[in-house]
Amino acid sequence: MHPSPWLQRQPGSQPPRLRLYCFPYAGGHAGAYAGWQGRLPPEVEVCAAQLPGRAARFREAGFKALPPLVDALARELPLDDAPPFVFFGHSMGGLIAFELTRLLRAQGRPLPQQLIVSGCDAPQHRQPPRMLHRMDDDGFIDALRDYNGTPAEILAHREMMDLLLPTLRTDFELVETYRYQPAPPLSLPITVLAGRNDRQRLPEQTEGWQRETTSTSCVHWFDGDHFFIASARDAVLSHLNSELAGTLSSHAAAMPDLA
Repeated sequence: MHPSPWLQRQPGSQPPRLRLYCFPYAGGHAGAYAGWQGRLPPEVEVCAAQLPGRAARFREAGFKALPPLVDALARELPLDDAPPFVFFGHSMGGLIAFELTRLLRAQGRPLPQQLIVSGCDAPQHRQPPRMLHRMDDDGFIDALRDYNGTPAEILAHREMMDLLLPTLRTDFELVETYRYQPAPPLSLPITVLAGRNDRQRLPEQTEGWQRETTSTSCVHWFDGDHFFIASARDAVLSHLNSELAGTLSSHAAAMPDLA
């Protein structure tokens, strides 16, 4: 795989037989998945998406709408003639992973072996958007506290927030202007991870993922709020380890050792 500003790779100790593409939550970056490689099967290579507008790509304009972003990802990610892969996304990242999968299907491209969505509403059951991205800075920062994804000391540091707010606003605009378009269900397994204390979630917003696939859809609950992937990190990674080991085992005969 050639180096790309769109990806941060975490090669395993063995040639990859499966790639795990990870997509970030609003305001997040590829570094959120740092350290995952060592907790997953050694034949799995973690590839975290680095979207424009953050980290080393800070000076690049972010995407304010989902369709052009998934178009760009479909062009940039090395999905053809490569090992089988799985998509993982938390919150905004789950929405990206879902719509990218639907776009790849429409293009006749390889599809993920599995879609793992975390802390993400089922697309047809999303809550009405609050249009937080239109708030003034003080109101927006207050709203961010409810998500518990930005440390309190960062929220209180106005100079730091002045740097972060443009990317956060862009990401929230992308999510809040998303409109679900009905389409035939996918034919791949969907695994849903959810926080028991996530105030952003209602039962139908989690269980509704079954409507998006003709294959299996399972919901797994973890202690914590919307950002349980941080507070319950060990439990989440233990579960992902088992999920991906099962995927490797199920598709062993079809997975050549590709570097």
